[in-house]
Amino acid sequence: MTLDPKIIETLKGVSTATLTTILLKKGLRNVWLRGSQPIRQGQPRLVGRAFTLRFVPAREDLATPASWGAPISTRAAIEAMPEGCIAVADAMGVTDAGIFGDILCNRMVQRGVAALITDGVVRDAAGVLSTGLPVWCRGVAAPPSVAGLTFVGWQEPIACGGVAVYPDDVIVVDDDGAVLIPAALLDEVLAEAPEQERMEGWIMTEVDRGVPLPGLYPMNEETKARYQAWKDAQ
Repeated sequence: MTLDPKIIETLKGVSTATLTTILLKKGLRNVWLRGSQPIRQGQPRLVGRAFTLRFVPAREDLATPASWGAPISTRAAIEAMPEGCIAVADAMGVTDAGIFGDILCNRMVQRGVAALITDGVVRDAAGVLSTGLPVWCRGVAAPPSVAGLTFVGWQEPIACGGVAVYPDDVIVVDDDGAVLIPAALLDEVLAEAPEQERMEGWIMTEVDRGVPLPGLYPMNEETKARYQAWKDAQ
């Protein structure tokens, strides 16, 4: 299900760092996808539903170039990706087999996919960059996916970067990496995240004024009263 544009705009204003704090307060510690770094700096903060892809270790009778044309293939998965989704690929942390290259990434751009996130690597680095598809990964490698992995399916639960990702969970990704918001907690996070960002912005202005950290971050009762007075005056 496509996210409401208002939800996307709200979450684009919230850093992944802030989201991890909010989710931590709700008891969720394991929501940051390890190893997924921006392929280039300056990629925008993006928000979208997770479209999951799963790889397993390569098996020689299955991981062949001929498998690229099979009904269960990365090519078929891309054709099932809805506009605005964020593709999240479980590549088991393998770093010597590129799961996607320039042609596949270009097709994802044509289909309106917002981004690709993986705990593995991509190939055809220059070509991938030229497509303009925002990518978060562990790096690049020349060999194709079948050199070390077998693609087995899409839109099923996966483990990416040590995090359980279910189809239609919400992904927010920026320069600090990718954070998962469980679909069932989306409304709660939306209700709290903008206020958390606002509060931290106010705290930063207090730090700029030379206010000491004890009692400011975290706030004591006096600081909370000052913050509330500031909000009331806005």
